Amino acid sequence: MRKLSNILTAFGLAAAVGLGAGAAVAQDAAIAATPDGLVKAVVTDVMNTVKSNKEMQSGNIAKIQGLVEKKIQPYADFDRTTKLALGRNVSKTSPKQLAQIGEQFKLLLIRTYAGAISQVRDQTVDFKPLRAAAGDAEVVVCTVVMNKGEPIQIDYRLEKTDAGWRVYDLNVLGAWLSEAYRGQFADAINKSGPDGLVQFLKDRNQQLASTKK
Repeated sequence: MRKLSNILTAFGLAAAVGLGAGAAVAQDAAIAATPDGLVKAVVTDVMNTVKSNKEMQSGNIAKIQGLVEKKIQPYADFDRTTKLALGRNVSKTSPKQLAQIGEQFKLLLIRTYAGAISQVRDQTVDFKPLRAAAGDAEVVVCTVVMNKGEPIQIDYRLEKTDAGWRVYDLNVLGAWLSEAYRGQFADAINKSGPDGLVQFLKDRNQQLASTKK
């Protein structure tokens, strides 16, 4: 759990909510056309937004959720992230259960790293050169975030779709975000089935919501 907590803290500090792009990025086809260009533009945009918004810095869930909906969802594949976290258990879920799990999982991520996002201040990001062939449809974009002198490596896993590049997973501190949750998801399903996982996520979200009051 401590490693998972560290992953999520780095997730927020790196403005990893930059899983997607805002309108300004979407309008710049030259930037959005490449996976590394998209990540660079998005991370920069999101970090600047958080740094200039006092309510986000105070951990305002509504403001952070608004940021996610505006700048993330259009360019993130949360469905694939959820399926990766489920692993083999995805075959045990109905379409309705999968949608419920995905929605609660997304909310859990927002609530979990809200505190970390509020810590975004003077962090800087070094964007590494992309190592991929021209025709690759799956790539990893590597970055290093300097947080109070401490380097934190953040790798973004993207896929090329008909609608453009989409981010579907993150590697922080040596672990993929989807894998960090896979054990918890499996335990909940083994105990109570997919509906049990939905309830587990709902309970966790309610718990986190109550701590923010």
